[in-house]
Amino acid sequence: MKNFILREKDKTILKIIAESYLKIGKPVSSGFISQKSHLSLSPATVRIIMAKLEKHGFLTQPHTSAGRVPTDKGLRFYVNSLFEEAILPKRQVELLSEDFSLKKGDLNSLLIQVSEILAKYSDNLGFVLSPRISRINFHNIRFIKISEEKIMIIMITTSNLVLTEIVETNEYYSQMELDKVSRYVNQSFRGKNLLVVRDYLLKEIPEYKIKYEHILNKLISLVKAYIYQEEQESEIFLQGTSKLLEKPELFDMEKLKSLFQNFEEKAKLARLLSDFISLDRVKVLIDSELDLPDISGCSLILSHYGYENQVLGSLGIIGPKRIPYKKIIPLVDYVAKKLSQTISHNQ
Repeated sequence: MKNFILREKDKTILKIIAESYLKIGKPVSSGFISQKSHLSLSPATVRIIMAKLEKHGFLTQPHTSAGRVPTDKGLRFYVNSLFEEAILPKRQVELLSEDFSLKKGDLNSLLIQVSEILAKYSDNLGFVLSPRISRINFHNIRFIKISEEKIMIIMITTSNLVLTEIVETNEYYSQMELDKVSRYVNQSFRGKNLLVVRDYLLKEIPEYKIKYEHILNKLISLVKAYIYQEEQESEIFLQGTSKLLEKPELFDMEKLKSLFQNFEEKAKLARLLSDFISLDRVKVLIDSELDLPDISGCSLILSHYGYENQVLGSLGIIGPKRIPYKKIIPLVDYVAKKLSQTISHNQ
């Protein structure tokens, strides 16, 4: 089959159907489009175009005599058209009353606040994935023993954020050993991150440092234990789950139950979402594109935050497919930029 190229009238009709469906959730008739499109097309001509769009997978007809609704492919075309219209720089997002403040380097409080803002202004579920400490460049780091099996990592980043994590370990560490490890890491790796530390220690330990062998082995074990734990337990901040309960027409109860079960299993959800972190300013994934049965029937709109040359984490909205993309894409973009600015200006 030849590649199907949409004409302008095809695009107009597809856009009208998508926007009407997103707003009212019902099939759109040819008569409605004929009145709405300003294309001077008869309902019969519109039906021919709709049938062609259905044949090529952009529309579907729920019932024989009903109008059409967009498929995931049709919604994808609609969302792409929003980006092509350059709505992101032009559309004003009114968040002037919100203060993105980072007090005393307390990043977690800021990320909770941001997830609340996303939920409030989208009327859906807002999420923020916290940074992985192992990927963040540090100015100073300290390891403190808090029990036989637990070590606290306190990191001051190169942008003056204060981050803390607790790593569980089966190996014994005295505080004296941890102080030596802290001094060595700060002297040798300031300005780098723990992934660099791990890779260096595993591959490039110079022979003249053989006298540090015991401490370096302890350090390797500690860093590897933390990075493994971090990969299993990314932290996610979620707000707005109650807002989805107010949309019973958008989900059946079985889907809602499955969705909330996954929200409760935050570590699992965080791992799923971390796969989508990228340098794209805003990414939109619609239902089948997610390929995640755990959150089927949903759309995911996300972006990343961080520094100009380093992604720290992602944030965004989880909601039903019938979500106001024209409003929420600029919202997610704005919040991501604002959070990035707040973190960067803390330097």
